[in-house]
Amino acid sequence: MEDEQSFSDICGGRLALQRRYYSPSCLEFCLSCPRISLRSLTAVTCSVWLAAYGLFTLCENSMILSAAIFITLLGLLGYLHFVKIDHETLLIIDSLGIQMTSSYASGKESTTFIEMGKVKDVVINEAIYMDPVKPHGISQVVPLFQSAKPRLDCLIEVYRSCQEILAHQKATSTSP
Repeated sequence: MEDEQSFSDICGGRLALQRRYYSPSCLEFCLSCPRISLRSLTAVTCSVWLAAYGLFTLCENSMILSAAIFITLLGLLGYLHFVKIDHETLLIIDSLGIQMTSSYASGKESTTFIEMGKVKDVVINEAIYMDPVKPHGISQVVPLFQSAKPRLDCLIEVYRSCQEILAHQKATSTSP
């Protein structure tokens, strides 16, 4: 079963949260960020090229225009490959662990897996600034959705579902 809800990020941008139920012990969240806007891409490209054209008229050196095109293309490729995340996914399987995946606009994916034995709890921690704060007695805190920066209402939806999976895992691990 799959459902989708719309939320906003801390800056007011639109986010889409897809929730996929595979079984009572397996749940996946996919938080989709807004795509890169053509308007901002065009504005940055035009600004760089106009500055290059201004320098070209002063220096009359065609290498400036070539360099501007080259810098714009490299900058765009670098932004799409290393910075712009399209969606972040959280997969929870109560008997195995938690997998977090960030999918970049270029198609690159970054995945982190945490074994369920190392998971103490899922908490909402510093939802306003997204700064990880370590509670006493906890060795490591792994923040989720660092790129999307969802508001508290979205985090509460994820939190409640994670708590259900963790409760199911504890119930099945304690029963004989």
